[in-house]
Amino acid sequence: MRIATKKSPPQAISTASMPDIIFLLLIFFMVSTVFREFKGIPVRMPSAVNSMKIDGKRNISYCFVDVNDRISVDDKLLGVKDLTPVMYLKRSNNPRVIISLKVDENCKNDIIDKVHKALQEADARRIVYAAKSK
Repeated sequence: MRIATKKSPPQAISTASMPDIIFLLLIFFMVSTVFREFKGIPVRMPSAVNSMKIDGKRNISYCFVDVNDRISVDDKLLGVKDLTPVMYLKRSNNPRVIISLKVDENCKNDIIDKVHKALQEADARRIVYAAKSK
């Protein structure tokens, strides 16, 4: 004759510490998240009669030029001399990159010409001017 053994119910995972774990994860992500502080230099863009919207923002690199001839690329202030190597590196990393020039409407043509020459030296051919639509 066989002796019958008691069958115990399967052990469930304790959910008592789950709120603590969720709270710790929430705190971790709040502390480790970095917010962008610098969003380019202030630029008053010219208005355009005809404009087109570029689909997607994945392959776009923003280049800001203001009235004081300051140039900012991806939240870093650069000189005209520094623009060529930075754009060449971006172009070599992503050949499909589009450079979006956000130029102030009161900016001199001289600095725009220098930026164009620097972009030409970097072999950046896909250039777009950003403008406000009327």
